[in-house]
Amino acid sequence: MAIITQDEARWELPDWQRQQADLITDPAELLALLDLAASGLPESLAAAQDFPLRVPRRYVDLIEKGNPQDPLLRQVLSVPAELEAVPGYGVDPLEEGDHTPVPGLLHKYHGRALLVVTGACAVHCRYCFRRHFPYQAHLSGKRWEEALEWLSARPDINEVILSGGDPLTLTNRRIGQLLDALAEIPHLRRLRIHSRTPVVIPDRLDDELKRLLSRPRWRTVLVLHVNHPREISAQLAERGREWQQAGITLLNQSVLLAGVNDDLDTLVALSDGLHEAGILPYYLHQLDKVAGAAHFAVPDEAALALHQGLRGRLPGFLVPRLSREEPGKPAKTVLAG
Repeated sequence: MAIITQDEARWELPDWQRQQADLITDPAELLALLDLAASGLPESLAAAQDFPLRVPRRYVDLIEKGNPQDPLLRQVLSVPAELEAVPGYGVDPLEEGDHTPVPGLLHKYHGRALLVVTGACAVHCRYCFRRHFPYQAHLSGKRWEEALEWLSARPDINEVILSGGDPLTLTNRRIGQLLDALAEIPHLRRLRIHSRTPVVIPDRLDDELKRLLSRPRWRTVLVLHVNHPREISAQLAERGREWQQAGITLLNQSVLLAGVNDDLDTLVALSDGLHEAGILPYYLHQLDKVAGAAHFAVPDEAALALHQGLRGRLPGFLVPRLSREEPGKPAKTVLAG
């Protein structure tokens, strides 16, 4: 959650920041709002101890009441399966600790570097591959200064990716400061931002942020994270089309998740809905093997069958690449393009 200083009166905050400050963090409250029985509450509370529940109320409005298997609910409600130790699933599934030349910066792929600009998220997705990430080690001290100095000294880096946490939990003022600093590095030609915040709080795509990201210094690519067609609210679709018209490239990457989107009709509806919202399907990721998320895994055989089905029902430009990120590889492994 973005830090709100004491001298900022609540009524002065943008609507998206008020929503971000008013999160549901108690599994009991979430279950009550959705008219669900509290029989599994002790187990849910235990799972939330390791990775706290955080979900905006606007997102809860999209969840079907009375349905404990709702695909949106499965993404945010802590469950006992998260506490099970599964061989092959660890706290750093992509071995990011081996690719950190300075705190707050990851460099794995040629020509690109990723800035961890915050540890905050507007929602805690239960399958998050950084749910165990040591953010304090990356965001303490001078914060971004070392990373910016490293980027300045590396002319072979032409693209910077803002990630986290979620970079769009930062205020527009803070984002503007970071963009100003990056704009002074002449060899940076592309800016990419990865964010799920607009999916759970569509108001985050406000006019001021659109102005910041549509400056002529570079063409900005905003990569959203939509996993299910019901996450494409009318408001998100409206903002997506507006941002596309402003010259900002909008892409989407999903994670293939058991019980959420591992059926053909859902994935077809997702690609169709994204296109209507001005967002192009980009990647469909196989799950990163992070501890606590094994119950979301979909076998490769089933994933490949789903991708083949997408190719039979959608035009090629709406079929995302089925991919996996593997430690030590020079690029993502494309299972099906």
